[in-house]
Amino acid sequence: MSLNVPAALNDLPVPPAVSGPGRKAVISRDDIIAAALKLLGPHRSVSSLSLREVAREAGIAPNSFYRQFRDIDELAVTLIDMAGASLRQIIGRARKRARAEQSVVNSSVEAFMEQLQADDKLLHILLREGTVGSDAFKQAVDRQLNFFEEELRLDLIRLARAGRTGLHEPALTAKAITRLVFAMGASAMDLPPEKLPEFTQQVIVMVRMIITGTQTMAAQGKPGA
Repeated sequence: MSLNVPAALNDLPVPPAVSGPGRKAVISRDDIIAAALKLLGPHRSVSSLSLREVAREAGIAPNSFYRQFRDIDELAVTLIDMAGASLRQIIGRARKRARAEQSVVNSSVEAFMEQLQADDKLLHILLREGTVGSDAFKQAVDRQLNFFEEELRLDLIRLARAGRTGLHEPALTAKAITRLVFAMGASAMDLPPEKLPEFTQQVIVMVRMIITGTQTMAAQGKPGA
């Protein structure tokens, strides 16, 4: 399925207000997506959205929804896919600006946490649906995490070659880092803003611990290095 993925939440169009009892005659996928995002809040899961309330927010009849999405689950999976693509762009730009291994870790984790602080609804969807969503939503989140892991695996291999440090099980290392950061991110969603800098530094140290461990295992000639 081909998705028109905005780079960030602010790129999404806001549906115009519907005057009186009338409904919009023409509706786009982005109109429905924007309406769904308006309904979501810090403690509202996409799993709880109903087709009727999304249609009402978008100013369309429920039947018009089906012209753009098969059902509410397809809309939810689309939101998850958008969230993953948006976050990969943000972290990808942060990684490109970084040079050394330490700065890659710092810039990537900081970019991730900054999006949390920015109240990025797409990121909140990605973090929340991996734990409370349906099986289909969890599979969609897992697919996005796999994309992150593959990109990180390639980065780790590049950094290890540049620094001649060795790398034990690159794919497993990338998975450990990705799952750690996302798990910690889910915990950080409800943190007060003043606690986020300290929390971010803790996550950075944890990631460095994983990297040090994989380098040490490679140096010791462990199987898989």
